[in-house]
Amino acid sequence: MAATKTSPKRKPAAKKAATAPKPEPTGIDAVAAQAEKVVLVPVGAALIARDGVVESLKPFRTRTGVEKELKRFERRGTTARNKVQREVKRNRTRVERELRQRRRKAEQAVKRNRTELEKQVKTVRKDVETRAKTARKDVEARIKDVQEQVQSLA
Repeated sequence: MAATKTSPKRKPAAKKAATAPKPEPTGIDAVAAQAEKVVLVPVGAALIARDGVVESLKPFRTRTGVEKELKRFERRGTTARNKVQREVKRNRTRVERELRQRRRKAEQAVKRNRTELEKQVKTVRKDVETRAKTARKDVEARIKDVQEQVQSLA
């Protein structure tokens, strides 16, 4: 039989020990564990922060790395600028279109109102002229009647 590599199997006693809960420390051990946590947490946080700084500075270790990063920044800046320019152009076009539509609607409303007003003025003018003619005829007729009455009295 060929020998195959497999993970070593744990013995039942080792399995129990690995899964068994560890007893909570008491007394001085508990105080020591708490004090140790108080010290280890900020140390761990500082080390994680340091790792982040070191990792972010890796590309800047060599001149070619710096040039590569600068080109990357430039490309990203160019992309951002182009995106903003497209957005501005899109917004300007939209605003111009809306203004043209509003202007066209306003011009149509003014034209419609002007036409309607001209019709009303024309109608009122005809009505006034008709009434003036009628009033003039009535006044002339009364003057004639008065003159006839004056002549009949004389």
